[in-house]
Amino acid sequence: MSKKGGYKSYLEIHIAVLLFGFTAILGKFIVFDQLALVWHRMWIAVVGLLLFPGVIRGARKIGKRSLITFALIGVIVSIHWVSFFASVKLGNVSIALACMATTTLFISFLEPIITKSKFQWYELIIGAFVIGGILLILDIGEAYYASIFVGLLAAFLAALFSTLNKQHLKQHNPISVSAVELLAGFVFLTLVIPIFEGGIDFSAYSLTQPNLESKYPLFGVHLHSFWYLLVLGLLCTSVAYVLALSSLRGLSAFSAGLAVNLEPIYGVIMAIIIFNEDSELTTKFYIGTGLIFLSVIIHPVITRIQRRRAQRLL
Repeated sequence: MSKKGGYKSYLEIHIAVLLFGFTAILGKFIVFDQLALVWHRMWIAVVGLLLFPGVIRGARKIGKRSLITFALIGVIVSIHWVSFFASVKLGNVSIALACMATTTLFISFLEPIITKSKFQWYELIIGAFVIGGILLILDIGEAYYASIFVGLLAAFLAALFSTLNKQHLKQHNPISVSAVELLAGFVFLTLVIPIFEGGIDFSAYSLTQPNLESKYPLFGVHLHSFWYLLVLGLLCTSVAYVLALSSLRGLSAFSAGLAVNLEPIYGVIMAIIIFNEDSELTTKFYIGTGLIFLSVIIHPVITRIQRRRAQRLL
């Protein structure tokens, strides 16, 4: 890998991580509830992915059994996103992102179960740090308990679909698989939304002028909300994923993983700047979040050290 190529890959992954971190900010801005918001995000993202060459051809090469598996993973992805945006709306961006920082730790417990790999003892110690961080975050007050609980559920589901994708992706076209998963998630939400809400409510208010009588609906979405949804679906989902995928050509999975761990930090910083959320948060929240971030960063470092030791013994 050339030095120039390496810089390009680092730039790609960090732009992707910034875009991923910005999803929570958009979730706070968009006035739809979490079900309608994710429903729109998924169909826009699917359209965006279909613009990439070879996506449909790659999807046709996926076997029937794998197709069903990826469709089920897509359902998990849709529930994850609904849970994540519910956490944002029940509390705030910082709390939702702090909870999402536990995803790596959930993966460390799920991966041995799903892939039948060996469980590592040090992951229990790191898990204890995460639990300590969560207990400190809980001190923020009972008003945010629902946001924390739903945020942890979102993190668990993210760990679940990430582990399942790692196991089943293999030689399939990643962009085609993403299109299949997002389409399946979109269909799933289309079926369940009427059950929970009696139909999809498109009666959003203008974000910049909420009391304006003159509205400009576009595909059932008011114009101001539509632009936010476009950014969420195209930039923060389709483009961010492709950039993250492209960066892997010049980065190791370890380097990319460390960069992705910065997503909650970027998101919390943006939330403080845009929403002044620091006024809602306590010192214990920051200490707890710091413990979680430290655990997430330490985990891949220890993993790499363990792998090097194992290689030396061979």
